[in-house]
Amino acid sequence: MAVGVIRPWLTSGLQRRERPSSLTKLSFISTGSQVPDLPTSTVTVTPDSPVFTGETVKLKCVINSDHSDWRYEWYKDSVILQTSERYTVNRDTLTIRGATESDQNSPTSTVTVTPDSPVFTGETVNLKCVIETHRDWIRRTDQTRSPHYWSEPWRYEWYKGSVILQTSERYTVNRDTLTIRGATESDQGQYWCKGQRDGRPNSSTSSSLPLSVKDSPTSTVTVTPDSPVFTGETVNLKCVIKSHSNWRSEWYKDSVILQTSERYTVNTDTLTIRGATESDQGQYWCKGQRDGRPNSSTSSSLSLSVKDLKPKPELTLDPAGAALTGNTVTLTCRMDPSTGNWDSYWYKHTLNPETEKKKTNSYSLKIDSVSDGGQYWCRAGRGKPVYYTQYSDALWVNVTVFPKAVVTVRPDERVFRGETVTLRCDIKWGGDTEWTYRWEIEGTNNQYKNTVNRTSTQELNISSVDLSHRGKYTCTGQIHTQSSQRSDAVTLTVSAEAQASVRVSPQPWLTEGESVTLICEVSGSSKGWTFSWFRDHDHLSDSSRGAGGSYTLSPAALRHTGVYTCRAERGRPAYYTHNSSSQTLWITGVSASVSLVINPSRSQHFSSDSLSLSCEDQSNSAGWTVRRYTDKDTQTCAKQTGSGCVMDSLSTSDTGVYWCESESGEKRHPRNITVHDGEVILESSVDPVIEGETLTLHCLHRSTNSPILSADFYKDGSLIQNQTTGEMNITTVSKSHEGFYYCKTERGQSLHSWISVRVSTAPSSLLVIGVSVGLSVCLLFFISLVLLWRHKHKKDQHCNIQQTSVPNPSGESQALNSPLQSGQTQ
Repeated sequence: MAVGVIRPWLTSGLQRRERPSSLTKLSFISTGSQVPDLPTSTVTVTPDSPVFTGETVKLKCVINSDHSDWRYEWYKDSVILQTSERYTVNRDTLTIRGATESDQNSPTSTVTVTPDSPVFTGETVNLKCVIETHRDWIRRTDQTRSPHYWSEPWRYEWYKGSVILQTSERYTVNRDTLTIRGATESDQGQYWCKGQRDGRPNSSTSSSLPLSVKDSPTSTVTVTPDSPVFTGETVNLKCVIKSHSNWRSEWYKDSVILQTSERYTVNTDTLTIRGATESDQGQYWCKGQRDGRPNSSTSSSLSLSVKDLKPKPELTLDPAGAALTGNTVTLTCRMDPSTGNWDSYWYKHTLNPETEKKKTNSYSLKIDSVSDGGQYWCRAGRGKPVYYTQYSDALWVNVTVFPKAVVTVRPDERVFRGETVTLRCDIKWGGDTEWTYRWEIEGTNNQYKNTVNRTSTQELNISSVDLSHRGKYTCTGQIHTQSSQRSDAVTLTVSAEAQASVRVSPQPWLTEGESVTLICEVSGSSKGWTFSWFRDHDHLSDSSRGAGGSYTLSPAALRHTGVYTCRAERGRPAYYTHNSSSQTLWITGVSASVSLVINPSRSQHFSSDSLSLSCEDQSNSAGWTVRRYTDKDTQTCAKQTGSGCVMDSLSTSDTGVYWCESESGEKRHPRNITVHDGEVILESSVDPVIEGETLTLHCLHRSTNSPILSADFYKDGSLIQNQTTGEMNITTVSKSHEGFYYCKTERGQSLHSWISVRVSTAPSSLLVIGVSVGLSVCLLFFISLVLLWRHKHKKDQHCNIQQTSVPNPSGESQALNSPLQSGQTQ
């Protein structure tokens, strides 16, 4: 009810106003108050005060006066009321719709729930709508008097959220109580009630109460061992309820509750069946009960199957076939998966006792020796006491000593950058099993780099090897999970480039008719090479003769004189070395008519010195030219004058072989000239020394061009003499004195010079030859006289025959034109 001061203003409503002509303010409080000497006004309320929230209230301003045309204004406390949706004024009447201000005066209502929330699925829930009594309402609102007693009964409506609930199979209302039977999660929500009656107050609405519904504790039945079980086994069924505690379990088979007996015992949540029989098959379920909420949980049923036949495992070997020592094989005791989990018991050679018990069905057998082979069995078991299956059939494990892999390398373990390399892994194995291969490379950091993990072929090919391929290579063979022994490591060495070198045996200076062998080698590598030979840059067509690397001239002829080089190759595609350094062969005739004259006559010369060379023939020097071979090419002397050559200022590039060459290409009298830009040279004869003669060597200095007083002389790298005169003499020279000589002083060291020793022709031999020739002439003369007497007409013919018996001085041409044989070259 609007309680306050209402001030209506009085107007006569006439055009001409009579007294009271001014507006008169009337004040009253609920029952009204009269102002003396003014018209009295009274405010009435319908329905009677107090009113209740939600009711429509009408207040009327009644003025006891003869005057008319009153206009009305309504106030609550000191605030004038404006017309609105809830406040309307019709002449003397103020209407308030849906009263709210005296809410505290409505009877309160609350909702209670039994059992307490949360409730569990399946439970019965009672919600009660409790409305305040008339006595409690008076006490609460401090009413001094009550207009009337609440005699009319309340009627109840129930709501979930904003939806009114209708009576159904699960929802029933009995006066002030809503009952929900078999609660489910869908029953969760906000519940409230509304009371209604015929008299005033006629309505009361409660606040909402949340109802929470949780799943009841679930229970499941587990069985040990897994179903199916076998006759004689001990079976444990357990009733597992995951939430709350203090459960008591009841056990049922099919629909019959089980009682404790000799074979059936219950220990809290576990049912034990001893010595299972086929009659124990069926559907088992449990029911849990407890004193507090939730007080019940029923499991779903579990089917227990009991089989009469004792199972038998199958024993297998992986990998199948022979086992290799050093490897591990796996024995598997396989049970039918549908029979559940089993422990495995293993036996070797005999069935008693067991070798080992395993929780898993596999047994890893390390094959260390042949004795690890033999007969194996298994059987399965489970439970306490252990229930055993039958034994498996016996399995024979055949053990063979495992083979060792061997690595081979083509073309060689020492290779050169750019070559094609093939590594092959061989395993000596009598079986027909196909191996797979694993390669490992140990690099320079001593750690394995798995550059190749597995390949299906035996060969590991490197098409163009480089320095990164260096290392130790090993391989193993694999059959399924078994491996051979690892091979010994093969070290692959990769060098930057291959260089051929040439040497001569026994010496580069020889006389025609003797033999000489040139040998071509590749530094640090000797396998798989074939060789090509070149003379004066021309390829010798017969030079590629296998991998021997030797080129023999037998017998050597004058035309074999020249500068020789070689080159090696191997592999497919072919890999070529660099050409070797040059090796000169000097072959002279037995009675050479042409000689190369060198001035000064020595093999070593200082740079910047002058040198003259000329070809001298005993009969005629015309047609001969000085030719030379240096490290660049073969050429004619730059400053040629007839058969001579003059070099005013020597340089090291003038080092080489010099000879006389005819217009027809014949080469005669080759000599080696060495130009040194150092301070010391070795002075020696430019021509070979005749066996039996004296060899004299001097150590010369550039500044004086004369012997140095103190010098050390060396032959083939070994000190042979220390002289204070700068001169060394070897009397009665023999072939053993051949070799490379050089000298060393405090001013420097000379280059090396080859000293060649030629065998001399003995005078006694010439005498014997002369006597033999003389006797032969006399005999021929005597025969001629006899023939002249008998055949006088043929005298001149016999004389001619006597003349042709003299040896042909050009007989050397036969040797010059002799063909090359195997081991001989042209």
